[in-house]
Amino acid sequence: MNLKNFDTFFADLHDGQIKPYKWQRDLATPEECGNRLIRIPTGFGKTLGVFTSWAWHRVDQQDDAWPRRLVWCLPMRTLVEQTTREICKSLDKIGLLWNGKDSHDGKVGVHTLMGGTAQDRYYLYPEADSVLIGTQDMLLSRSLNRGYASPRARWPVEFGLLNQDALWVMDEVQLMDVGLATSIQLQAFRRSDQQEKKMRLPCFTWWMSATLQPDWFTKSPDAKNLVGDLHKNTFQIAPKDRDGHLWTDVSKQLTVQRFTKIKELANDVSKYHVDAGHGRDGPTLVVLNTVARATEMYYALRSNHALKESGTDIRLIHSRFRPADRKSWLEFLSRDMKGKNRVIVSTQVIEAGVDISVPLLISDLAPWPSLVQRLGRCARRGGCGRVVIADFGYTDDKKSAPYTINDLDSTLEACDLLNDVSPLHLEQLEDEHTSLLPRLYRYEPSNLLLRNELDELFDTAADLSGADIDISRFIRSGDERDVHVFWADAHTPDIKPNHNEICNVPFLKAQDWLCKPNQNYLKPGVQAYVWSWLDRGWYPATRKNIYPGQTILVDSEVGGYDDETGWNPESKNPVKLVQTDIVKNSTNRDCWKPREDHYELSTRITKTFVTEDHADAAEEDDAGSISDWQTIAVHCLEVSKEIGNIASLLKMSHTESNVLRMAGRWHDIGKSHEAFQNSLKASDRPKRNDIAKGPDRAWPCSTNSLYYVSRTDHRRGFRHELAGAMALFSILRRHSPDHDALLGPWGEWLDTLATDGYGELDQNVDAPTIPEQEVIALNAMDFDLLAYLVCSHHGKVRMTWHASPLDYRTDNPRPSIRGIREGDKLPSLYIPTTNDTFCLVPGMPLTLSPSEMGLHPHTGRSWTERVLNLVSQKGPFTLAWLEAIIRAADRRASSKAVADKLLVEGMGQNTDTGGT
Repeated sequence: MNLKNFDTFFADLHDGQIKPYKWQRDLATPEECGNRLIRIPTGFGKTLGVFTSWAWHRVDQQDDAWPRRLVWCLPMRTLVEQTTREICKSLDKIGLLWNGKDSHDGKVGVHTLMGGTAQDRYYLYPEADSVLIGTQDMLLSRSLNRGYASPRARWPVEFGLLNQDALWVMDEVQLMDVGLATSIQLQAFRRSDQQEKKMRLPCFTWWMSATLQPDWFTKSPDAKNLVGDLHKNTFQIAPKDRDGHLWTDVSKQLTVQRFTKIKELANDVSKYHVDAGHGRDGPTLVVLNTVARATEMYYALRSNHALKESGTDIRLIHSRFRPADRKSWLEFLSRDMKGKNRVIVSTQVIEAGVDISVPLLISDLAPWPSLVQRLGRCARRGGCGRVVIADFGYTDDKKSAPYTINDLDSTLEACDLLNDVSPLHLEQLEDEHTSLLPRLYRYEPSNLLLRNELDELFDTAADLSGADIDISRFIRSGDERDVHVFWADAHTPDIKPNHNEICNVPFLKAQDWLCKPNQNYLKPGVQAYVWSWLDRGWYPATRKNIYPGQTILVDSEVGGYDDETGWNPESKNPVKLVQTDIVKNSTNRDCWKPREDHYELSTRITKTFVTEDHADAAEEDDAGSISDWQTIAVHCLEVSKEIGNIASLLKMSHTESNVLRMAGRWHDIGKSHEAFQNSLKASDRPKRNDIAKGPDRAWPCSTNSLYYVSRTDHRRGFRHELAGAMALFSILRRHSPDHDALLGPWGEWLDTLATDGYGELDQNVDAPTIPEQEVIALNAMDFDLLAYLVCSHHGKVRMTWHASPLDYRTDNPRPSIRGIREGDKLPSLYIPTTNDTFCLVPGMPLTLSPSEMGLHPHTGRSWTERVLNLVSQKGPFTLAWLEAIIRAADRRASSKAVADKLLVEGMGQNTDTGGT
């Protein structure tokens, strides 16, 4: 590597630091990305060093061996906002920051994953260089296929993109609890898939902290081989390199003092602040271990006479504030705060990533890794500082929560060996007292993700009650598992939170706040709601459905939030709403309403929404089909072209690229089903049965009016992608019943079991058309992949074909699966070919037989068995990544206006309508 060029790139990217530190240059030197451990003290530019190393290799040098997605995982939301600002500033400085609108080519997108409707649409660009920044809740849940605050149907897309072609940076791992262990397990599983040739593009993890310990990576046999890699790829500052002003020109005098009450400590804080000159050299920082203790300290300081008299500004920061209210923190957490008469009261949110330097730090006694991070906020840029550790003499874990007595006692043992807690003295402590390290850095994760548990999470279908596997135990432990709360004046069917409105609240405390004691239902007068995937609407919350990762809408009159103190269950005052564009902007949409024997035009008022957010949030929704009139064939052709472009940039193999493009050409054929076609009504509707998309006015005002085959045959929950997958089986059954993807080696045996009905073969069928020949030419594995990609391209029907609760909401006794019944038929319709022409394909009967367990005499292996085999052969990460590609292409093609050749030339009008 040309280090001179790297030094120039570093200087161009960052203001204020002309030359990189030696460790930053060392980090960028290896040509291989690999998995790494980065143990660098606070204040030495970890964020700049890591980001520049990735940007140098991936963006500047265009090295394809380095992943195109940099996934920055942080323990707290406050760190997300700061890291995002820092990286955006650097990229903008050299003209590489993508603006989210123009071409992505040569630009780097920076996206935050924080929940709510303002979430960036990074998932539309799987081939682009991008930086994804989020908390461990948001990112780890997505890497486990259960994305918090993400629409259910989008889970597989994010699962695929975050587990392939990604470099994970686990930043401040000492704060991540069980999330650290989960990240280690995930990387061990990815490494295993890579060795088995199941990964198409590399995925690595860099773990980073000032207090990182190699022993933390030895808790699981799955990570045994990974530990060997990390031992060779550990980056830290050697004793001989510990020079410069941040090592030698800094002093932090330490005092440990006993207290019995918060008010007693508050009085001493006041004295210390006055003695320090009322913030002459910077504010005083007070760090408490819990939100409740920090809030109590805040009120105690507010009522302190001496601080009142001197006009001291008291500020409170913790993790239970809305992002909109945290924006004001930028001013009082800025780098230059000398002369400000201010006391900042904080919790653990201050421990990492907050670039402030204070002359006076008063902290609760905390575990050593946390305390070291807090010490990094004192005299951060050199000079002299003072540190006071408040020991409340706790004797049991209940009083010392969230930390244990053993951890606190170990910290006291270390403090007894120190008078100065500057970086040089902290490093010397660890060099000279190695026997103390196991007690100082104790790590015993409460849960360990196993491979079979990860594989089970590939299936995103909810049970009949709408419940899912609980993954919260793999992300955080204890009370730190959160729900996402936002307040509104009233709930409407289409209201969605903006990320600036969301406040994270511990789920157990949220249950007690909203629900009756020891009961499942809400307290009298409390209005709170959770989103229903099945019914697309907000339904009353209960204790049972307030669980980690859930989004909860609370009526503003209920209270529970204060602008100064954040979430406060004792507050009964109406909550001041956050004004956002999503809240303010509504639009009138044209639509139709059914009448006795006709339909009539109408309008509906809806909130502005991102199309895919709307479509992905409910099982019964076709918002993605709203556009100008377009036929199935033309849309499928455009999707296939998009897939080709993406596949080329990703340098995919010819075989998988071919199957993906074929899936694009077939993916929407199920829309020719009567249930879909009858949902589109307008005076200017083209007279044909292969319409894929139509304008607002062509769609009903209510989803309850979707999917009628006739006035008495309502197909609730109809999924066109399932119909499309069934049609592919029909092609093989008609033209190649002995195909390996159907009966294969079981043909002779299954022939003896053949039944009437769908199994009867037409002996006079025409020769297969060109598109059908392409399907027949596939081997069994590629056919299963084709059918799976068609079936899963909306994320709503994937591993299993079973009836949903909506299928049972009908008076028709005939069974259905996602609105499709045995004997339904798709009409003949045009399908695009590989040379961009169109070919008329005969009608295709549909069968539910792949939904049955075991071998079926007509369609062979069950659907679930086929998908399980795909997961086994390709790996869950790659299979979901392929899903992500076709879905990105589908969304991108849908957003483009193209002339429809079939509509312009009148090809295919009045073709047969099939039947049911």
